[in-house]
Amino acid sequence: MAKKIYVGNMSYNTTEDDLRDIFTQYGNVLSATIIMDRETRRPKGFGFVEMEEDSAADAAISQLDGKEIDGRNLRVNEAIAKPRNDFSRNRY
Repeated sequence: MAKKIYVGNMSYNTTEDDLRDIFTQYGNVLSATIIMDRETRRPKGFGFVEMEEDSAADAAISQLDGKEIDGRNLRVNEAIAKPRNDFSRNRY
């Protein structure tokens, strides 16, 4: 089963290809996404990686959390799904 990983404190110069390359060392990467600011279209400094195997994701988390890449110490942990607000229910 796939596992989604949060990657924070990234350099603003890191690309999605760079992120994919970093995690590919540990297993098959299904997706790598860097979150962009809506107004400025610049990276926000964090993103998500989805890995195919849970064991590969766990290995990547343990090896990459705190590792320095592009002058920044990454924060890497399992992503926690936040419940989405359904604003359509709150209409009067």
